[in-house]
Amino acid sequence: MADMRVKQPKGVKLDHISKIYQDPKTGKDFYAVHDVALDIAPGSFVTLLGPSGCGKTTTLRMIAGFESPDEGEIYLGGEPINALTPNKRDTAMVFQSYALFPHYNVFDNVAYGLRLRHISKPEIQRRVTDILKLVELSGMEQRMTNQLSGGQQQRVALARALVVEPGVLLFDEPLSNLDAKLRVQMRTEIRRIQQTLGITAIYVTHDQSEAMSISDQIILMKGGVIAQMGTPMEIYYRPNSEFVADFIGECNFLKGCVASSGAGLTKVVLPEGEVSVATDSPREAGTECEIVLRPEAIAIAESGMLPCRVELSCFMGSYQNYHVRVGDTLVKITDNCPVNKKIFNVGDAAFISFDPSCAHLL
Repeated sequence: MADMRVKQPKGVKLDHISKIYQDPKTGKDFYAVHDVALDIAPGSFVTLLGPSGCGKTTTLRMIAGFESPDEGEIYLGGEPINALTPNKRDTAMVFQSYALFPHYNVFDNVAYGLRLRHISKPEIQRRVTDILKLVELSGMEQRMTNQLSGGQQQRVALARALVVEPGVLLFDEPLSNLDAKLRVQMRTEIRRIQQTLGITAIYVTHDQSEAMSISDQIILMKGGVIAQMGTPMEIYYRPNSEFVADFIGECNFLKGCVASSGAGLTKVVLPEGEVSVATDSPREAGTECEIVLRPEAIAIAESGMLPCRVELSCFMGSYQNYHVRVGDTLVKITDNCPVNKKIFNVGDAAFISFDPSCAHLL
């Protein structure tokens, strides 16, 4: 947007930070966040993802200044900020609860942070008008916040954070109070605004589809540590553990043993037959392994690699959903665009196949 003034976005560096809490039941200390080290590039959209209690919100709150690390240092734009209070940090937070002032109208809610900074009236008018245009709330300046829908309230909260032109924008599960359709719409809006302004954004969610759809990088956390970080595609197709594979989307796991490995392919022996999987580095013959297969990567037909028996066959419109039994293992299959394909019914014998490059070896 041409009339918006955007400051240079800032990078964030977490230099081996930890947060220690005391368990109220046992009285023992435990690490809520342990030795987290990462570099967030200026202008990128990074999501902290994971189940409840994994440390993602605590990490975000340490960046914002609401919690202090017990170990390690946080840097914002190259400057150490551990000693700075939240209002002295070049960050702004969008909360889950919106945290709007009910006795203020939209304009005054958005202008609040600028007035605290003693910005001139004409400049406040210009910046609030510009930001309301960006979040598509122009003409609603005089509305009270209790007259707005949930989605509109979320836009006001976003505008209030953006108008102070922070170096880094922080989001604490901002869409969890919205219904499913509005969540999808708002996450698209948040991404559009972030890319328009080129601002650095750090986003916390437990919703993996939300993380996949908006992030440049995903940092998946478990038990206070980083389980894996990478692009959505890397995390989805190249998970480094069963936890990561299972947390991001649906997954099938086939246990086997390495027969041979070389030239970018590893042959794996399963009880039902031998298959090939594309691998970056050779595996030692005789070692146990696990093949990770996404449901959409598997084809079902009358002939193929591994025999199976159909236990569920369900038409879902854009795909046929199958559950098949390969030996003792239940395998889920998403057969896209089933029109003009043979539909297998419950009890049918069939075969599954997959491209070696669409499988991943743990």
